[in-house]
Amino acid sequence: MGTTSKVISCFLRFGELVSASIVLGILGRFTYLVHVGNGNTDSRIIYTMSIAGISILFSMILFPPFMYSFWAFPFDFAMFIMWMVAFGLLEHVAGGTCNAFWSWNYWGFFWGRFWRVAGPVTFGTVGRAGCSSWRSMVAFTFIGGMGWLASSLLGMYKVATRKDEMEERAARANVEAARQKGPINGVDDGVKNGNAPMTQVPGTTTTATATAP
Repeated sequence: MGTTSKVISCFLRFGELVSASIVLGILGRFTYLVHVGNGNTDSRIIYTMSIAGISILFSMILFPPFMYSFWAFPFDFAMFIMWMVAFGLLEHVAGGTCNAFWSWNYWGFFWGRFWRVAGPVTFGTVGRAGCSSWRSMVAFTFIGGMGWLASSLLGMYKVATRKDEMEERAARANVEAARQKGPINGVDDGVKNGNAPMTQVPGTTTTATATAP
């Protein structure tokens, strides 16, 4: 599974990178709008952006499928936990729907730039502004976390089976060395030295004959 595990590892790292980039891009846009609207960025948003930034950095560092990337499975599992914490916080604050008070009064308000609207802003005014972006961000938060979990499990498997792979590789190397150490150019050592092999016929006695120099 050497080549297969490396291909799977690259695929997972790429997925982690893409998911974190999407989450950070959406939240970066939102924090910009909050800043323009003179609002305060929610601590949950800041936490998720921090996790996304860390994920982008380390997904690139661990992208090459070398053995050190598999040994990083404890870090992968820690990243999975942090992503799941972010997912839980975001789902809880929004209530799993775009109709929750926080969703329209905070996310939808700033995403739709409703601070420019004169008069009171209600749910009827904001509606479901920014709902698709919010759902996409939360979905990729979950997908990214699952990617880190899969990388952790793959790393644990790779480390656990590393000894078996090394023994199998050593056995193949020994077989190849023994094959290359066999008869030279297809000629047996005895024939090469001028001593023809003696064949004994059943029922007869073999007598060694000395050859005069």
